[in-house]
Amino acid sequence: MSLNDPLANVLSAIKNAEQRGQREVLTKNNSTLIRRVLDIMKANDYIADYEVIPDSRGGSLRIILKGSINDVGVIKPRYQIRHKSFERFEKRFLPARGFGLLIVSTNKGLMTHMQAREQNIGGTLISYVY
Repeated sequence: MSLNDPLANVLSAIKNAEQRGQREVLTKNNSTLIRRVLDIMKANDYIADYEVIPDSRGGSLRIILKGSINDVGVIKPRYQIRHKSFERFEKRFLPARGFGLLIVSTNKGLMTHMQAREQNIGGTLISYVY
């Protein structure tokens, strides 16, 4: 079976495990983008930790959950936005202002929408979490 969007598959597995009350997720999808999104989620206390389990196919990921995620997902299509239009997408993807994160790919790397707004840079919307 081929996977069209590995990031969407990982975030879907996290969401499903959170809803079932599980404390860890094991996934075969592993890429730099996925690990950077998980780093941002870890830095903002949405997941406890993750580790790469090496194998012959590039490694698997074990993600340890905290039980603090209400919803998580990718944003498709990946909108190109300017630093002035974050509020419009906050209203669309997050339940309330100041609650949750939009993860943005900028020319300075992956960051939250709040960090991008502080630095006055735009980018491409990747995912949301709250």
